[in-house]
Amino acid sequence: MLNRHARGFFTSLFTPLARWLLRIGVSPDAVTIAGTAGVIVGALVFYPLGQLWWGTLFITAFIFSDVIDGIMARLSNGGGKWGNFLDSTLDRLADGALFAGVAIWFFTGGADRPIAIAALLCLVLGMVVSYVRAKAESLGFDANVGIAERAERLVSVLVVTGFTGLGLPPVVLLVTLVLLAVASLVTVVQRMRAVRRQYLGNTGVVPET
Repeated sequence: MLNRHARGFFTSLFTPLARWLLRIGVSPDAVTIAGTAGVIVGALVFYPLGQLWWGTLFITAFIFSDVIDGIMARLSNGGGKWGNFLDSTLDRLADGALFAGVAIWFFTGGADRPIAIAALLCLVLGMVVSYVRAKAESLGFDANVGIAERAERLVSVLVVTGFTGLGLPPVVLLVTLVLLAVASLVTVVQRMRAVRRQYLGNTGVVPET
C-alpha cells in the first residue's frame, strides 16, 4: 500500500539526483550495492552497540538507494532482468540485517528477550512474504497483494527503533514488531490464497466449500 502511494512523491524527489549520478558515470547497480552495504553496516554495527537512533539515521541515509537505482535504470533504459534480480537479492540481505541487528542488541545489551524474539519472527516471516511472491511469479501467477509489503515493514521498524533509542518505552517497539509479524503472516496467507484462486481459475477446478 505504502509502495503505491509514495512512489510518485519519491520519484519526483529523487529524479534530479538520479540524473546527476548518471551524468557523472555512476551505474544503477553501483547505487544498489552501495545502498545495501550502508544498510547492513548501520544495522549490524550501530544497532548491536545499542546506538538505535544513530543507527536508524545512518540506515535511512542509504535506504532510499532502492528508489534511486530504479529511477536511474528507467532513465537510462537499463537494468532489465539482471538489475531486477540484483535489487531483489540485495533487498533480502538488507532486510535480514535490519531485523538481525535489532535482535542482537536486545538479546545482549538491550536485555529484552521478547523484543529480540519478535524481531527474529519478523525477519523470518518477511523473507517468506518475499519468497511467496517470487515463487508465484516464477510459476506465472500474480501475488502482489497483502497488508505488509516491504515498505510498510521497513518504515515501521525504522521509525519505532529510532525513537526507542531516544527514550521511547521498549514496549512500543515490542508491540510494533508483534503487529508486524502478524501482518506478515496475514500477507503470506493472502498471497497463497490469491495464487490458489488463480490456479483454480486456470484449471477450471471448483474449490471445495
